[in-house]
Parts: sequence; C-alpha cells; structure tokens
Amino acid sequence: MPEQESDLKAQLRKNLEEMKTKGFDPYKNYRYDRTHSSAEIAEEYRDAGSEKSANVVSVAGRVMAKRVHGKAGFADLVDRDGKIQLYFRWDDIGDGPWELFQTVDRGDIVGSKGNVFRTKTGEVTVAVSEFKVLSKALIPLPEKFHGLQDVQMRYRQRYLDLLMNEDIRSRFIKRSKMIAFMREWLNEKGFIEVETPVLQPLYGGALARPFITHHNYLDIDLYLRIAPELYHKRCIVGNLEGVYEIGKNFRNEDIDAQHYPEYTSLELYQAYVDYGDIMDLTEALLYDTAMHIVGSEKIEYGSRTLDFAKPWPRTTMDDAILKHTGLDVGGLDSLEGAKKTARDMGVRDVEDCTDIGKVVFEIFDQRVQPNLTNPIFIIDHPIEVSPLAKRKRGAPHLVERFELFINGWEFANAFSELNDPVEQEQRFREQDRLKKEGDEEAHPIDTDYVRALEYGLPPTGGLGIGIDRFAMILTNAQSIKEVILFPHMRPDIA
Repeated sequence: MPEQESDLKAQLRKNLEEMKTKGFDPYKNYRYDRTHSSAEIAEEYRDAGSEKSANVVSVAGRVMAKRVHGKAGFADLVDRDGKIQLYFRWDDIGDGPWELFQTVDRGDIVGSKGNVFRTKTGEVTVAVSEFKVLSKALIPLPEKFHGLQDVQMRYRQRYLDLLMNEDIRSRFIKRSKMIAFMREWLNEKGFIEVETPVLQPLYGGALARPFITHHNYLDIDLYLRIAPELYHKRCIVGNLEGVYEIGKNFRNEDIDAQHYPEYTSLELYQAYVDYGDIMDLTEALLYDTAMHIVGSEKIEYGSRTLDFAKPWPRTTMDDAILKHTGLDVGGLDSLEGAKKTARDMGVRDVEDCTDIGKVVFEIFDQRVQPNLTNPIFIIDHPIEVSPLAKRKRGAPHLVERFELFINGWEFANAFSELNDPVEQEQRFREQDRLKKEGDEEAHPIDTDYVRALEYGLPPTGGLGIGIDRFAMILTNAQSIKEVILFPHMRPDIA
C-alpha cells in the first residue's frame, strides 16, 4: 500500500506539471466568483428539465469523482453544503480546457460556469462552458467507498476528516448553529456579551487544577482560566446586571469520553434573580436550542432516546440519593460513619474526604448520577463542595445550587450567588487551608474579588453550561473529541 500511494503521489505531481506546461498553473488564481452553492442550485433548479437553463451559474468546490466517456465526462463537485454534478463536453469547451479536464484528479478544487439541466437519470447538473483548476491535490484522498475511518488519523488530520466525511462536516456546522442560536437567544433576553481574561493572575470560579504559564514582560506566573465566574460577578457589581460569555476554559485534568482539558462553556450571571429563576432560564434555553437543531423532544443518542419534554423534574440531592440507593443522608452523623457507609455501598475515593458533605457528594456522583437519563435538575448541594454559593434558606448546611443532568452527565451548574463578603472571605480561607493540606483543586483566596463584594453585589443567579457535551447530545457524538475540531493528541512518533 505505501508503494501504491507513492505511485499515486508521483502521478498527481506529474499531472500538476502537465497543467503548468499547458499554461494552467492552479496556484496563480487569487479568487473565484461563485453565484451558487450546491444546495442553492438544488433548490433553485429543483423543477429543471432536460433543457438547459437560460441563466449561467458559477460553482466551486472539490472534485470527488470523475468519469470520462469518449469526448464527454462527468465530475462530482462537493462544497460545504453538498454535491452537484458537472457535465463536460469537448464540443462545448474546446481543446485546451478539455485537455485540462483530462489532468484533473480526485481532490482537485475547481471552479465551473455553465447552464443547469436535468440528466436522463434525473440528476440536476451543470453543463460546463468554462472552468478553472483553483488548487491541485498532491496527496491522494482515502478510498472512496470506505472513506476515512481510522480514529487517530481523523483527529490528527481533521481537515481530511471534514473533507471525506459529510456527517462530520454536518456535525460541526450544527455545533456552530447551536452556539449562534444560544447567543441570539440571550441577546434577545437583554444579556450583554462580555470578554474576560483567559490569562489570570489568580484562577477561580471552580474547584479544579489549573494550567500555569509565565508572562515574560511582567515576569509573573499566570493561570489559564478554569472559569470566568469571578470576573462576571465583578461585571454585575459594575451595574451591567446581565452578562454572558461563550469561550474556552482550561482544567488540568484527565481526558475521557466526556472530559477534556480545553473545553467551551457558556457562563451567565443575572442580577436580582435566584437559582430558581436560573433553572427556568436554563430549561427554556436548552429546550429551545434542542428544538432549533434537532426539531423533536425525542432525541436519539446512541441506543437511548432522551425525552426533552418540559417541565424537567427538580429534586434535591438528598432525595435523589434516597430514591436510587435507599440511604437517608440525614442519618449520617459522623465523618467516619459516613465514610464506612459509602464504602459499604461500593463508593470509591472517600478516604480523603474531610467532611460529611463531600462524602455525600461522592455517593451521589458514583451511585446516583449514572442513572439520570432524561433532563433533571438536582438541587440543594452540601455547602462544603460549593464555596461560591449562597446558603439554602432554612437549611444552612446546604447551598442554593443546582446541576442539570442528561444521559448521566452534568450539563449545567448554577447558584444563588454568595454576596456576603465576610462569609465569602471565610470560605476562601477554609479552601486555602485545604489547599495547604494538599488539595490541588481547592479554591485560592481572591482578595480583590472580596473587595468587589464589599462594594455590593446584588442578589444574583449564575450559570455555567458545557457547550461540548450539549453538542454531543444534539449531534449524537459518542466522544467529546468528536465535537472538538482539533483535539489534542499524543505526538505521532511514526
């Protein structure tokens, strides 16, 4: 196979030289005027007959197949939107262009002008009157019928994946439309889009291990943000009242089917609302987006059918644990007793838990979360795992926080935001103590954020949504790498 591929490469380069000797250098073209995409031709000329159209169209794209029959030939031209057939005839284009057509290979990018008609087989086709080769492929494309299937190659050479696999191209177009819809939805609700630092002198807004870099000019270490939360709430202090940001966060963690160190989130903060209002907003935003992209409340994902019908249920973490495990969390009265109960249930990694709330969170995470298939809000979390959330009214050992789960994954995280500067500083100091004791994900003390709170943060609701996971659900992708254009890979040593 390598020898055969080498022969094909040699032939492609030979054809390039032949083009050039005939005066057709494909790299001398700087632009090409298109009048139609393949989809636009299919729509505009859906009623076309065997007679050629009066109007000339101009199309451009990549040749994915070529068939020559004597002094005539066909080519399949593929652009972003689909495929259109081109019909070449020596009588119509003359000697020079016909010779050029002979040297066109699968993978070449061409521009063509001509009239539209429908062939005897019923295919809408452009009868070419003139064409140009706009770029020459010098590496043979993967075999036509099996396409590009090697996962490692697909991720390393995503450009080839997009080129060869229409479903992959469609997936990323859907992702783009999803984000655009969410942005417009929020704009219509009066939110202001903001941009906050990616390089931060102090990371914050979540419990996670950061990436560290160095600013040479300032001679200081900086952190890639793990969340924009604390900057957004500074915006609320500054009277912006409703802000959102769609952008990258970075967490120095493992990679698996649902986790990726560089991921896209939507975060928003709104003054004068609580987590109940944010729950309403989250349900409406994600439901409307799903209907816009998929068009149905029944969303096929792998072997499951997810039911997005509203309203989405809301249940406390304690009640969810009771329902799925039979454990009454209220009966856990000591840390060691809670750990033993968790171990007896098969829950791992509880030895380092420093309080009952963290044990409860591990029980939920391992024994309950995988069972949450259809959209459901889990509300009222232990205070120990929520250092930025406001205490639950009537239950001060809990906080007003919710997470949205779909297909057993977390999709959204939200709080009634803590706006008491004194209590916030106390919680930061408790996190600092945990960090000094070896907790790499504990939250650092941010004294400037505390100062911002001292100027006054109104009652505020905040929300973070994982864009990549939502794109996975709406495009039926089984790995987060399938919705990230250029995922990180280990170096290809071969």
